[in-house]
Amino acid sequence: MKPPPPPPTLPLHDAGAVPFHRNIEAADEDEVQNIAKIDETMRAVMRTPTVVAGAVMPDACPAGPVGTIPVGGVVAAKNAIHPGMHSADICCSVMLTNLGDADPKAVLDTAQSITHFGAGGRKQGQRFTVSQRLVDAFAANPFLDSQKMQQMMASHMGTQGDGNHFLFVGKSRATGNTCMITHHGSRGPGAVLYRLGMEVAETFRKTLSPDTLKQNAWIPADSPEGRDYWEALQLIRTWTKANHTGLHQVTADAIGASVKDRF
Repeated sequence: MKPPPPPPTLPLHDAGAVPFHRNIEAADEDEVQNIAKIDETMRAVMRTPTVVAGAVMPDACPAGPVGTIPVGGVVAAKNAIHPGMHSADICCSVMLTNLGDADPKAVLDTAQSITHFGAGGRKQGQRFTVSQRLVDAFAANPFLDSQKMQQMMASHMGTQGDGNHFLFVGKSRATGNTCMITHHGSRGPGAVLYRLGMEVAETFRKTLSPDTLKQNAWIPADSPEGRDYWEALQLIRTWTKANHTGLHQVTADAIGASVKDRF
């Protein structure tokens, strides 16, 4: 008995068949060159078979070889999750807490003593608590149930990494209230999920669309792998929000500040 034939492969879109909107303008020669590079890479991205629409935001800049979605690039894809298009820093985000009339210097000094920048996580005895509900949810997801993931979700809670991530304290011009802002993503857990997602996407790419660039491989959203990966992304989002919240709340509690609002 012959094995079933492989599924038909999906061809790339013809060049220019799926246009993208450009929400960016050049003010000098450097920006002209930047936009030219963005156009080149977006034209390649838009040939991916799943892509149905695209746009470029004002902060756009190249993020890798031609065909890699740029920083500030946005695409809509049909029935597909593209790990390479959300990258390793999943849920890179900003949180602001309004601390009312708290002294900015006290907030900054306390926050600096609490937060953790740089590679790696916190040592035993210095770790933040992760809710048991989130630990159990990670353990129930095939993408998040490894020992390495469990270790990272605990040790990286309360950390901010490096690069352009920051912790800022200042006073609102509108209200005079002291505000604390953090910027970071999902740290080690997000990076591990991204790597696993890219591995699964690559197996689908080889079967469904070998002409698609590796960085634009996808997981079919309606597949078991796609459903598990989507749920994993939601759990990583929850972890990242808890990471921000923990840093803000521990700082507020340490100086006895009242939280007026949080975004």
